Amino acid sequence: MKDSIIMPDLEECKSLQEEEIAVLESIHPHCLSVDATQGRIRLEVPVELPDATAVSIHSDLLTENGPSSSKAPASPPKTAILSTLPPILIDVCIPPSYPYAPPQIRTVHATHSWLPVARFRLADRLAEMWEAGEGVLYNWVEWIRSGDFLDALRISSAEDGKRVIRILHPTPSLLMPVLETFDTSTQAASFAANSYECQVCLTSIKGARCVLLSCAHVFCRSCLEDFWKLCIKEGDVGRVGCPDPDCVKAKREANEEEVRRVVTEDEVIRWKWLRRKYALEKDPTLVHCPMPLCQTPIPRPENVEEDSPWERLRTCPSCGYSFCTYCKRTWHGPVSQCPISAAKALVMEYMALAEDSIERRRMEQRYGRTMIRRLVYDYEEERASLETIALSTGTPCPSCGLAVEKSAGCNHMTCIKCGVHYCYRCGTRLDARSPYRHFSRQGERCFMKLFDEADIDNEWQPVEGFDAL
Repeated sequence: MKDSIIMPDLEECKSLQEEEIAVLESIHPHCLSVDATQGRIRLEVPVELPDATAVSIHSDLLTENGPSSSKAPASPPKTAILSTLPPILIDVCIPPSYPYAPPQIRTVHATHSWLPVARFRLADRLAEMWEAGEGVLYNWVEWIRSGDFLDALRISSAEDGKRVIRILHPTPSLLMPVLETFDTSTQAASFAANSYECQVCLTSIKGARCVLLSCAHVFCRSCLEDFWKLCIKEGDVGRVGCPDPDCVKAKREANEEEVRRVVTEDEVIRWKWLRRKYALEKDPTLVHCPMPLCQTPIPRPENVEEDSPWERLRTCPSCGYSFCTYCKRTWHGPVSQCPISAAKALVMEYMALAEDSIERRRMEQRYGRTMIRRLVYDYEEERASLETIALSTGTPCPSCGLAVEKSAGCNHMTCIKCGVHYCYRCGTRLDARSPYRHFSRQGERCFMKLFDEADIDNEWQPVEGFDAL
């Protein structure tokens, strides 16, 4: 007596199919495409790698007929850190009796042909996962999406405790840029679709209206644009960076690509100009070419000993003018002293003579009385200005010589040009790690003189009704 064949209930099969498809559409809506008229399903499953995984592409010397007989050396492997790999495409024909009958896999293909699916018999491995009466589509999607199939195909391995994916391909140099471009575009699309909380305005905003900095901090474009534009306008380009407190403490500045994404082209040009300007100003040995139409900044020449006479020599790389950094005149050699200005020498000679003397009258007749008196007036004005500056400014920076005028505050100064910490009263260079030790240690010249008494008196403001208390 022959065993009777039990046919599955097609209505039940249809209900199970609809239930499985509904689950897939709710969890992975972008992976599923259904053609109900022909009973076909197309799965497009991207491979999501846990964290950032090293992907190494090695040259594949195998051909369709076996190992290649070419003796050409294999190209070096290409390695990159990726978070996603291009999707695996699976075309499936669902029979009416599915899931009691196996699904018919028509094709399996890796986008951009990054994986030789035929060599690894990926279609057969997928078919082996089916069990009668159980849906397999969701298991396929999870198996591929999570990257577990790479372990099954022995493509993935662990090296030094980190996961490494080794891919064989005939042209690694061509495949790697494709994988990197896909990974970048996928991350950008995912970022734009999600919502993030701006750390400035504390508002939850879609990623399409936010900026992801290289330090992984996210800010809304509006807040970052207002902040960076203000910094560029005021010339404080050192603050054009991530506003996160940790990044601010680390003085992390934005790179050019980040700035271009936020501000206008005119502001980018100003930002770049200010950065170059500040970088040059931080060099205390920098001197500008004295030629009026040049003004090129020139650093100290290399391989010159400090305090050597040749240290004064500068040669402009733009106009070729060689000059002395002291007098700004044509280079007069390392031995000769800097010549005094002819006008200054004339004024000093005239002022050294007694008033109403015959020598003074002769000089006035020779050079002109009005001209000489104008030179004397300019000389005295310049000398008075220098004396005023010397009286109103404290000791200049011991590193670059920059003079500063202090209106209020303590005597601990930080040079805006070279960043050196020093004492405003005596000019002593201070330790940047503990600059206030100079004012708190007995025996120092400025012990207990962090603040001047005049500054303390000037900063005192009486409170209304204080005497009544």
